Amino acid sequence: MVVGDIATGTEVLVIGAGPGGYVAAIRAAQEGLDTTLVEKDAYGGVCLNRGCIPSKALITGSGLAHEAGNAEFMGVHADPAVDLGKMVEWKDGVVDRLTGGVEKLCKANGVNLVEGTASFVDEHTVRVAHGGEGQGSESIEFEHAIVATGSRPIQIPGLEFEAEHVWTSADALDADVVPDRLGIVGGGYIGMELATTYAKLGADVTVVEMLDDILDPYEDDVKRIVRKRAEELGVEFRFGEGASGWSEGGDGGYLLHAETEAGEESTYGVDKILVAVGRRPVTDGLDLENAGIETDDRGFIETDDRTRTAVEHVHAVGDVAGEPMLAHAASKEGIVAAEVIAGEPAAMDQRAIPAAVFTDPEIGTVGMTEGEAEADGFDPVVGEMPFNASGRAMTTGHTEGFVRIVADEETEFVLGGQIVGPEASELIAEIALAVEMGATLEDVAATVHTHPTLAEAVMEAAENARGQAIHTLNR
Repeated sequence: MVVGDIATGTEVLVIGAGPGGYVAAIRAAQEGLDTTLVEKDAYGGVCLNRGCIPSKALITGSGLAHEAGNAEFMGVHADPAVDLGKMVEWKDGVVDRLTGGVEKLCKANGVNLVEGTASFVDEHTVRVAHGGEGQGSESIEFEHAIVATGSRPIQIPGLEFEAEHVWTSADALDADVVPDRLGIVGGGYIGMELATTYAKLGADVTVVEMLDDILDPYEDDVKRIVRKRAEELGVEFRFGEGASGWSEGGDGGYLLHAETEAGEESTYGVDKILVAVGRRPVTDGLDLENAGIETDDRGFIETDDRTRTAVEHVHAVGDVAGEPMLAHAASKEGIVAAEVIAGEPAAMDQRAIPAAVFTDPEIGTVGMTEGEAEADGFDPVVGEMPFNASGRAMTTGHTEGFVRIVADEETEFVLGGQIVGPEASELIAEIALAVEMGATLEDVAATVHTHPTLAEAVMEAAENARGQAIHTLNR
């Protein structure tokens, strides 16, 4: 403890108030543990402030405008004008409401909130530096700690974020003007969600991707549907090229430089450049070594299935602990960490963690693909239901895509599923539940689904796997 420090103690110290940290803190407090949550920036973390929530708000707004302007086939004729500044203002209101709610929930559950930046002094003590001149610091001794410091965007040499026209995903979500030309570096889920959003808002979008396709590692038939739709929206793809930098353009804009592995160079005229090539863990400044914790060669903290690090009373959850780097996975890990600390027999089951991509159309996946099931020793059976055979999908005007369910042929236990199509992010929850509870194809097929709904496609896919589908041809 340094001279002038205030010294306090707590049973559970949580560092970071994102979807992993604040959920862990609330659950620990519910378990009757004295819990302290330290946050240096904003409650809710990247997800609520600069990621999941704001991006879905803009995806919804841009989608609404695009739908209204392209519904002539339904007899609807409109030419909507988009005020991006007003849309961002609405988005910010949603964010403020949710982040304020997180703070209130923490307080209501008895979590002690501390604002500041935490760093380890030793394996049972952190020092928290408070922001602002003269605010000082305090030392907090703890019995257990949960590190939930999240991640930040990866920078590319030559495309540093200090340049005003080089965007992070957070910058893209705060823009008040739609750029005429947007270059996107990276065809992963962040790049593709924002490519779709800005194309619908009227930008000319070019995606530069080092690999030979978008959305690695999703299956080819899933990616193909999303890529085709993006191309229909006017998105241009440049595969097999890595972005290398930028220069001033002769038209008042900029040139995005890219090159192939063979050294062939290309330039693309842009007004803004969004770099979306992944995220890296935030561990700098934590002084993990003082607690005896090491990171792997990518900077992530290694944990076991009970979220424990090499120092057993220190846990790590969320992006800082590596894949799957999803907000809902972080929240589940946070619950597991709190319950393990409380002495409960909790552990992570990665098989039933769904993933979603909010492109047009959406993607939802959970568990194993057919290939993964075969590699794991199963003899899989697969059922599909195309949305172009769904009455409800037809009435929405969105019939692209399918529901696919994967099961073990002998036992019919559901092993996973892949959905690409309307509301895939919502529909995947049913298959995730089936995987989690050990349901069979018969369980899903025998469950009466409301008609007409998109969810009927899940039932039909299960029936198709059993050779008993009514509304699609059986395999």
